[in-house]
Amino acid sequence: MLAALGFSTIGLFLLLTMTKRVSVLVALVLLPVLAALVGGFAGDMGDMILKGLTTVAPTGIMIAFAVLYFTLMVDAGLFDPLINRVVRLARNDPARIAVGTAVLTMCVALDGDGASTFLITVSALLPVYKRLGMSPLVLSGVVCLGAGVMNMIPWGGPTVRAMAALDLESSDVFTPVLPAMGVGIVWVLLASYWIGRRERRRLAALGPDSANAAPEQDEAGPLAGRAAGDGPGTPLVVREGRPSLWLTAFNAVLTVTLIVALVMEVMPLPVLFALAFALALFVNHPTWEAQQALLEKHAKSVVLVTTMIFAAGVFTGVLTGTEMITEMAQALVSVVPDSLGGHLAPIVAVTGMPLSLAFTPDAYYFGVLPVLAQTASGFGGDEAEIARAAILGQMTTGFPLSPLTASTFILVSMSGVQLGEHQRFIFRWAFGTTLVMTAAALLTGAISL
Repeated sequence: MLAALGFSTIGLFLLLTMTKRVSVLVALVLLPVLAALVGGFAGDMGDMILKGLTTVAPTGIMIAFAVLYFTLMVDAGLFDPLINRVVRLARNDPARIAVGTAVLTMCVALDGDGASTFLITVSALLPVYKRLGMSPLVLSGVVCLGAGVMNMIPWGGPTVRAMAALDLESSDVFTPVLPAMGVGIVWVLLASYWIGRRERRRLAALGPDSANAAPEQDEAGPLAGRAAGDGPGTPLVVREGRPSLWLTAFNAVLTVTLIVALVMEVMPLPVLFALAFALALFVNHPTWEAQQALLEKHAKSVVLVTTMIFAAGVFTGVLTGTEMITEMAQALVSVVPDSLGGHLAPIVAVTGMPLSLAFTPDAYYFGVLPVLAQTASGFGGDEAEIARAAILGQMTTGFPLSPLTASTFILVSMSGVQLGEHQRFIFRWAFGTTLVMTAAALLTGAISL
């Protein structure tokens, strides 16, 4: 019963949010509460929710200061040279902008942290999209593709979990899929170009005033009613004159130092962002009035992002505390027929990406994966092969669309798009990445039929 209740809760969540019947925040809070009441967990529901909130609290704190930090840097003009260079190299061509977005995302994603990848990339590029009138869904979608394929790196969450769950080394799991990952990167660049070409045609149809026009609905999903860049994302700042040279140099050094410290994990991420923001605020806005004005200016962005993250904590807290996710994992494994036992690897690879919408990375890699690996071993298969198949999609290409990861809400909130719109727009492209990499893995022998 718990498995059915869990699948029903997640299915209803996706249905309500993708059809815009309720907001994501309302669905994240009320649906798990309703599920807990139906499942008979009313007495323990408070503790479950509190535990879920406690789990995401560090992420929420980090995001609050990170959003303030990067919006301050955008206001200060730190990213203007990058923005101008991207626009100049792209020659105001949306197709080239989209490819540049993918390249920048994949470079930033080398740190293995989705949250910082989205914060840095969206903060830097959203003004470019606004300047050209491009849909923010193109930005969130292309960033999703680039971050997804790069999340396969050995220090990324899914691969680390796969190695830990099955007691394997990086040479067992990651090295054999490197060629497939390379093919996935090429696919992401091609997909970004195709998405950009479609955006180019849309803007050409709208005419010279497209920067202020609302995108119309196309085959990728409903875009009507949302102007390009409309939402809580980083605003486009029009500055008079050039920023101070010494202040720009200070901001650049501080930002590079912050990124290095984040990668090296010198201190906990929330602490690093809090310290960096306080220092940047003091130097860039030394008066009390200026500091208050900046906080008031960006308060909306902080509230929208952080409330979504804490709402996600309610959702995962209830599903985990009631053991719905555990029961869902066991139910999933139990439906695999014996006739498919010898062909589990490609099945795991293809289903991993969609299952990112239903399972947290911990639930899948520590709950589902060991059982699948043991099943494959019983049919003469290799456990490492199942691990390689899993990282081709489960919380790699799928994590920037999953409502079960806090970083997804950073991406959509900063881009100014709705989660359902984002999922409809990019799901098939992200799933295509998994299919392309699965085919490459089969051809290179990383997994076998």
